[in-house]
Amino acid sequence: MIRPPSSPRLLVEERRRLIIEQVERVGRATVEELAARFSTSPVTIRTDLEVLARNAAIVRSHGGALPAPPRAVDTPLAIKETRHHAQKRRIGQAAAKLVENGETIILDSGSTTIEIARALGQRKWSELTVITNGLHIALELGTIPAVRVMMLGGLLRTSSHSLVGPGAEQTLAQLSADRLFLGVDGIDTDIGVTTSDPQEAALNALMIRVSREVIGVFDSSKFGQRNLSVIGPVALLHTVITDAGADDRHFFALREKGLHLILV
Repeated sequence: MIRPPSSPRLLVEERRRLIIEQVERVGRATVEELAARFSTSPVTIRTDLEVLARNAAIVRSHGGALPAPPRAVDTPLAIKETRHHAQKRRIGQAAAKLVENGETIILDSGSTTIEIARALGQRKWSELTVITNGLHIALELGTIPAVRVMMLGGLLRTSSHSLVGPGAEQTLAQLSADRLFLGVDGIDTDIGVTTSDPQEAALNALMIRVSREVIGVFDSSKFGQRNLSVIGPVALLHTVITDAGADDRHFFALREKGLHLILV
């Protein structure tokens, strides 16, 4: 069992993230179990569960919590970041290692690409340009002197902290990048890579067109998933960085289409 950090007071956000992970991993959790694990009171745990239930991160049950059912609607970024967090962190670290000094890269908004930004922030740069439509990514990298951050304009999607629409597309159309790191909500080798929002999909497709190399970054739960809006066929990707949790047939299908696969 993964133990929480030994800090005398675990940050509320981190505790709640770990609660979600435990509920999803085990399939259920009681208030007593969670209170014992986090060395806190049942009242505090009940408050955590009520907040998580309101955000649809878990389902409240008598005496504890159950995993939330899959949702067809757009999930808030704060919730996405709690899901498969360890895998996303490894993916982010592997992706950041591909970036070289002097490059211009695009980081799509998302819960996996923010892990790339965090990993980039741990490295020393003489020069790096990051184009992004993610407010959270711009805030993560904007304080590093050697990193030039270019924000795309447009309409703010509050659920994903991203900017989309004609304004963002008009700005992006005038730019070019060495690499795009693209997070998606679903990948199906027949349908392609998909996301929940049509405007996000349109911007993602343009990101692909202005980039010399396209690297898909997503955890293994995205395999076999189909969402509302198709970004493009799988063949538009050059490389996929993911974890090894998916069925091998998905990995075989990607290799059959000529994609380079990095498992973390």
